[in-house]
Amino acid sequence: MLILANVRERWSGFLGAFVALLVGVALITATLVVHDSARPEVQPRYTGTAALALPQRAVDADGSPEDRIPWSKAEAEPLVAGLDKVQGVADAVVDRSFYAQAIRHGKPVTDEGALESGHGWGSALMAPYTLVSGRAPSAADEIVVDRALGAAVGSDLTVNITQGRRQFTVVGTVDGPGYYFSEAFAARQQPGVRAIALVADEGADTGAIVTAANKVLGDKGDVVSGEGRSELQPQYIEHKRFLGVQLISAMAFLGLFTTVFVVASVLVLATGMRRREIGLLRTIGAAPQQIKRMIIGEAAVVGLLGSLAGCAVGVAAAPLLHSLLDDLGVAPPGMEVTVDAWPLLTASAIGVGVSVIGAWTAGRKAARVAPVEALLDSRSANTGMGRGRWIAGLAVLGTGVLLAVGTATASADNRVNMAIFATMTLIVAAAVLTPAFIGPVGRFLTAPFQRGGSAGPVLIRAELVANPRRAASLVAPVIAAIGFTVLLSGMVETMGVAYPAGEALKVSGQTIVTPDGTPGNTDEVVAANPVGKAALPTRAFVLDDGEADRNAEQAGNTAHATVLDVLGSRDPRWSKPGEAVLGESTAGALGLKKGQNVSVRFADGKVVTLRIGAVLPDDPARGAFVVARGLVRVHDPAALTDDIFVPGDAKATDSVPGTALHDAAAYALADYETDAALTDSLASMLIVLAVGYSVIAVVNGMAMASHGRRRDFEVMRSAGGTVRQLLLISACETALVVAVGAALGVLVTLAPLAGMASGLSETTSSDVGLHLNTGALTTAVVGTLLAAVVAGIAVTTKTMRRQAP
Repeated sequence: MLILANVRERWSGFLGAFVALLVGVALITATLVVHDSARPEVQPRYTGTAALALPQRAVDADGSPEDRIPWSKAEAEPLVAGLDKVQGVADAVVDRSFYAQAIRHGKPVTDEGALESGHGWGSALMAPYTLVSGRAPSAADEIVVDRALGAAVGSDLTVNITQGRRQFTVVGTVDGPGYYFSEAFAARQQPGVRAIALVADEGADTGAIVTAANKVLGDKGDVVSGEGRSELQPQYIEHKRFLGVQLISAMAFLGLFTTVFVVASVLVLATGMRRREIGLLRTIGAAPQQIKRMIIGEAAVVGLLGSLAGCAVGVAAAPLLHSLLDDLGVAPPGMEVTVDAWPLLTASAIGVGVSVIGAWTAGRKAARVAPVEALLDSRSANTGMGRGRWIAGLAVLGTGVLLAVGTATASADNRVNMAIFATMTLIVAAAVLTPAFIGPVGRFLTAPFQRGGSAGPVLIRAELVANPRRAASLVAPVIAAIGFTVLLSGMVETMGVAYPAGEALKVSGQTIVTPDGTPGNTDEVVAANPVGKAALPTRAFVLDDGEADRNAEQAGNTAHATVLDVLGSRDPRWSKPGEAVLGESTAGALGLKKGQNVSVRFADGKVVTLRIGAVLPDDPARGAFVVARGLVRVHDPAALTDDIFVPGDAKATDSVPGTALHDAAAYALADYETDAALTDSLASMLIVLAVGYSVIAVVNGMAMASHGRRRDFEVMRSAGGTVRQLLLISACETALVVAVGAALGVLVTLAPLAGMASGLSETTSSDVGLHLNTGALTTAVVGTLLAAVVAGIAVTTKTMRRQAP
């Protein structure tokens, strides 16, 4: 009952923690709801299937499950025949997906999913999509298309496939997306079998079909049904989902970190101002553990209330977050926001947990209050720093200094991360040590104004010297907000200069042929640009020694295959027949050395034995596992070529539709801008979060501090101070505190950012200086200052009105 009474009577003291929890839980709720809503869904083209038979999984170099290992034609044929005989199965369809995109009026038709838009006619049965007009394709030059494309039956249609532009005769139209070819043509485009769809008879039992299908597959694969069919997702949807998850995860992480920081600061400050009350409770017999339980119990109540309110706000904000992700192009198409119980329960548990954890430190201090404190001023505990704070502050500062120095000596790849950790550590150190120098800084800054005869500077100076920990509690969130603002905006600005310059230097003097409206370059584009780097990527599966000795048609066991990116090169240095060139990291992960033989299973399901011709230092420009381009093309007819780099002494052409030419500078800028929009948006949102939480903490701190100084105001009013003078003193004192916090926030960030710039200079082989976003910094400082001043003036005014006779 005492806990509830305290929360009810001291609601204004808990308001800051309540608001911080509300915002934090709302953010976590919204991100969890959107994340849950963005889970893979069964694609429309599989809605007519009862189940999907899929090959075994491979693992990546770290042992994590990754791609399915395609069946070869020889492996798939008996499986299809067996599955087709399962009772209740109307048809077992080999599902193939490959690149197909119509060319209209000399330009590719816009299609995000073009990389997987081509199918065999049998795949139309899976939706099912029905013929609206015409008939099914039977010859290699016949095609059935979506009626929305507007191509009439009997007309000719130019379609871009991996080999380049080809003329097809439209023999039919369907009521769904995609390009449907004859099964024989589709099998040539994608020989490997990645899925066999089971179309059920009407009224058939799906469970019985799955059981029987698993018996047919044995250990050669898995059967998925229901929501499990969502495993097969187009690549572009998976990419959008990945980017969206990264974005909202960063938001949720910073929201959680800042919520803990703000709530802990607010509760510690609020508890420190109750020392006389706690001392009185100790006087009448309250044990230390009872005091601690009271503080934690109050925090739990506030946490529960804040979490409930935050969940409601988060649910309301989830559609707005989804709209934001959609505008950024990182939301899966057709996604709808749905609310399940687990995101709300998880967010509520986090909110209550954060509140209790934040109150734990305050409870420990409160439990040490002696009964004699009931006779002392509560603010007496706000003078100076204790030994524990000195030790903690110096330890954190030392760690931050070491990390800052490390940015200048660490490897180029680690300097950016080192700079981030150094900045965060120095922000914490500055916040912990602020009470030690807030007094001297206050004396220095107010010294020039003391000769003017005004009492204001003297009072401001005296307050900072007498109560440094109260001032430090206001400075800490400002340091965090400005530090994060400088760090995030500075990183974006510096990288925005560094990466394009570095990329331009790498491809200086070359002309780059890039896809324009297509997912990659076709063989027709490569043939038109016969000189220069034209990497052909594919996913392949490296088999271990034991597996290599087995029959190639049984080489699909998950435990014996590692999936990785293989690059087909036409560079004579790396494209020797029957050989592979590996980077040192990849060779080490696979346990391979120069001269060894390795068995590789390609996209068509066939196994090829390659000799390791060389193991070279890692070079992203060369590739980690490089083979002859012709080898990749033979085993992966659907693969598209990456950007083509044509040297300056050769002529590049964009005569083939769906291509564009760039010089080094334009290419570097365009390549960076692909991710720059997301980076800028993420940085902006994180800055808004950091500054927003800072405003909450500063406003709450100003309100509590002004309320706690009501006796000071009484004395100053009795001494002849006017309301205007007291408000001016309050505003000036607040502005001084914010200025100190802003200066510290900038200072602790500059050295790590300079180290990051140095690392980028080395990484990009270009001269990179430190760049700051002055607009973002100014906005953060002004916003925090205005919020603090307005809060201080409002509470001071209210306090003096209550004191007025």
